[in-house]
Amino acid sequence: MTDTIDRSEDASVLDRLVVRFSGDSGDGMQLTGDRFTSVSATFGNDLSTLPDFPAEIRAPAGTVNGVSSFQVHISDHEITTPGDEPNVLVAMNPAALKADLHRLEKGGTLIINEDAFDERNLEKAHYTSNPLDDGTISGYRVIKVPMTSMTKDACEPLGVKPRDAERSKNFFALGLVSFMYTRPIEPTVEWIEERFGKNEMVAGANTAAFKAGFHFGETTEAVGHRFEVRPAKLPAGEYTSITGNTALAWGLVAAGQLAKLPITLGSYPITPASDILHELSKHKHFGIRTVQAEDEIAAAGMALGAAFAGHLGITTTSGPGVALKSETISLAISIELPMLIIDIQRGGPSTGLPTKTEASDLNMALYGRHGEAPLPVVASYSPAQCFHAAIEAARIALKYRTPVILLSDGYLANGSEPWQIPDVDSLPDISVPFTIEPNGTDADGNPVFLPYLRDPDTLARPWAIPGTPGLMHRVGGLEKEDKTGNVNYTPENHQLMGDLRQAKLERIAADYPETEIVGDEDAEICVLGWGSTWAAIHSAVQRQRRDGKKLAWIHLEHLNPLPNDLGDKLKRFDKVLVPELNRGQLCQLVRGRYLIDAQPVSKVAGLPFRTREIEAAIDAARSAR
Repeated sequence: MTDTIDRSEDASVLDRLVVRFSGDSGDGMQLTGDRFTSVSATFGNDLSTLPDFPAEIRAPAGTVNGVSSFQVHISDHEITTPGDEPNVLVAMNPAALKADLHRLEKGGTLIINEDAFDERNLEKAHYTSNPLDDGTISGYRVIKVPMTSMTKDACEPLGVKPRDAERSKNFFALGLVSFMYTRPIEPTVEWIEERFGKNEMVAGANTAAFKAGFHFGETTEAVGHRFEVRPAKLPAGEYTSITGNTALAWGLVAAGQLAKLPITLGSYPITPASDILHELSKHKHFGIRTVQAEDEIAAAGMALGAAFAGHLGITTTSGPGVALKSETISLAISIELPMLIIDIQRGGPSTGLPTKTEASDLNMALYGRHGEAPLPVVASYSPAQCFHAAIEAARIALKYRTPVILLSDGYLANGSEPWQIPDVDSLPDISVPFTIEPNGTDADGNPVFLPYLRDPDTLARPWAIPGTPGLMHRVGGLEKEDKTGNVNYTPENHQLMGDLRQAKLERIAADYPETEIVGDEDAEICVLGWGSTWAAIHSAVQRQRRDGKKLAWIHLEHLNPLPNDLGDKLKRFDKVLVPELNRGQLCQLVRGRYLIDAQPVSKVAGLPFRTREIEAAIDAARSAR
């Protein structure tokens, strides 16, 4: 066998393909899916992925609760979702088959590691009979492969022990699928050498298993015809495959450079936000300081302290952590300093579903503080767009001297797509000057520093680094006096300061571009979305309009304050549907704000919307009278 794919003319061409790799959490399914994704990105396909992790850190091996899956959608055209249904399911054990068979399209290809279907594994998956023999998998194109034993045989000449060789069976599966769908194999072989090169035995076993899987595909009649998904015609530029968390981390690095400020991240590890801490810790040469705090409260305090010292202060977390940080966020609002709170949302309440996606923290972001404590809320909507969302959140925080909450979610954080690397010159300058001289006078005409003397346009207060001569000022949670910043408990001052904080928030909307209506402005129905629902809504809107059905779509990046023109635009439509991965939080807001009969389309299953679910809601609304 050679390491070069023969793209013979007998390979049938597909315009798209959805593959789901499924196995035990120790079977390396995330790694397998990631490699298939990376190779497809190198080949030039458009792609979208959906990693699906067990909710438990150490779920019992061989059980349905311990199944780890990775779904990847590749195509020769623009796509936005990981696909409603896999065309191909790779099931490494009975639990994987039970967990994911219902997802596979009827007549789809089912690749099974038949070695794993022994009595013990069947019992763990709660099968009373062997699904390979009892008709469970009828109606699918089934390829049974003894992956475990063939992997051991391939590794035996290298002197690898059988137990160690078994760990490489995921690469056997990857090799087989790579052959079936004409994926280049050189990048995977090179990656194995680079990743495992320090352990010659492991590198050799993984390479041998990968090539054995590829060779099995070449020689067995069970595979049959090969297929190919050709490169997509994407806009010219340099691309890389990127996850949402990596894009967000790189966006923060860029924000620091664009603001000409050092960055300090105070973070306590929490799924699914921890990868941002890991990624930022690699970039100290860009002036990034990362601190793993002892808890969420300390992490928020570090970020706010860094902001007071003149840094771009950031803290990353998920829903439970936002709850713990709320007092510090309120303090940041009171003392009016720029700070980013990044919330990678997950299923709740409480510990909830740590590895599953949800977008149910919107109400907490808007209102989850004591007192009248308004702050801006920005939402990312795709893995690649997380880069620009981070810069936008930093821009608002710096320009208006306010903490900003940036919402992402587990689907965006772990999902990946091609990202066109931007021209640095196209990115905005978001730098702001520090105050270095007194800005007022006292009753005797002497120069003084007034820490709450506001910019007339933005209502932002001055930002003075502690230790600057003549600019001594106090910060703290007690109510400040306008201009002087002294403690002031009077009703008149409290009313004024509350009004000013709200007015400052409302001025932010003046920076927004005009709200875009995608599709048909004369449609009966408008879909209003935010966050990661973008992918499924985008696909549903395109399908509906290709079928000749009029439809409009507005997707929000700024959730507080809402765009000034949003109400007028929504009132153009007879019906407004609001798909959300919660029970209708934005829907309730727009109903109350604009007095329109917006209708929620809710999902709280720990999974993103499928395109079909959005389309069904649109069709139901269209037929309702």
